[in-house]
Formats: sequence, structure tokens, C-alpha cells
Amino acid sequence: MFGQIAARYDLANHILSGGADFSWRLDLVRAVRDAAPGNVLDLATGSGDVAFALRQGLPRTVKITGMDFCQPMLAQAELKKKRHPFYADLDFRFGDGLALPLPDSSCDAITIAFGLRNMADRHRALTEMHRVLTKPQGRLFVLEFSQPYPWFRPVYYAYLKLLLPPIAGMVTGDRQAYEYLGGSIGDFPDRLTLTTEILKAGFSTVTATPLTFGIVALHEARV
Repeated sequence: MFGQIAARYDLANHILSGGADFSWRLDLVRAVRDAAPGNVLDLATGSGDVAFALRQGLPRTVKITGMDFCQPMLAQAELKKKRHPFYADLDFRFGDGLALPLPDSSCDAITIAFGLRNMADRHRALTEMHRVLTKPQGRLFVLEFSQPYPWFRPVYYAYLKLLLPPIAGMVTGDRQAYEYLGGSIGDFPDRLTLTTEILKAGFSTVTATPLTFGIVALHEARV
């Protein structure tokens, strides 16, 4: 599904979020910068937007790797990388979030933006992230859709069901893919539930920050 929409994925994100995706990425980058990691794995990197934002916002000494198991999305990331020499040191790799091709304790920080809800097994994905994070300073940053403040829910759910699929269909040519994505957003856990899931995967502490009326949340976890 993601392979089919890869070429128009970035444009669809910008339109469907009303440009808020730029602000959400900046919030994520600021949180990662405050953690001062030596290396960062951007998991489910897709077309690489988060990896590129991390490169812009972190010191050049920080090694950044983007990883995804959808090759057409990685191809888009590589095309964008080739257009800008500034990103030449970014490393994009094929890898499955349920079986990361990395040794234990090899990552100082992991970011995953709007990819956790697409994992076939969230608990397994989270435990894999915990496994490869360095101890005891490793940090996980999950930027993901959440459940909005109650007063905003009627408007939000109406948008997901009635407006998002046809708009995305016009942009990408694949309305069905965004019917799935809209459903996955509506069904995703709220901040408290996801915090509990992260803790069950072995993390010691989790903080959750709601963004844009709560439709998105940034979870930061320590190993």
C-alpha cells in the first residue's frame, strides 16, 4: 500500500495535515536535540522527512540512520538525499521494525513518526526498540496520532471519515489506502494507553505531550 502511494506521500501529508506536519517534526527534533544522542535511528523513516529534519536540527557529529521495510518509500528518500549535498551523510537502510537488523544496545535514540500504528505487532516492535537502545541513556521518541480532546472529537472523526479519503484520493490516486489510514488513526490508543504499552515493553519512564488539540502526541521514553 505504501509503495503505491510513495511518489505522492509527502504532498498528501502536507495537504491533509494543513501543514501541521512541519511543526510536529520540529517538536520531535527539539526533543531529540535536548537528549544529546551520539546516533539516532529513525525507524519507519518512509520518504525520510524526519531523518532530513534531524540532520538539519542536530550537530553534524550525530550519525543519523533512516530505516524502513518499504523499498519504494526508501527510494523516495534516496532521491531527495541526492538533490541536496547537505544530506550526503544520511544513511538509509532496509529493515523490519519487528526484527531490527541491529545489535543490542547500539542506538542512543530512536525516533518513529506515524509508523508505530502500522506495525503488525506493536509490543514486539517496542521491545525490539528497547533491545537496540543503549543502556541506561537510550531514549525512544514516538510521534504518533492520538485521541483528541473530547470537545474536538466530533469534528476530527468527521474529517477522518468524510473528507480525508476523497482528498487523499485526488492527491495520490489511491483513496482506499487512506480509508485504511483514517481508520488506523481513529482506532489508535490514547496517550495513557500507549504510555502503558511502552512501559510494558521494558521502558522505565514515559512522558506524553499532546499536540494540536491532542490529535497527535509526542511520547518520550527512557530505557
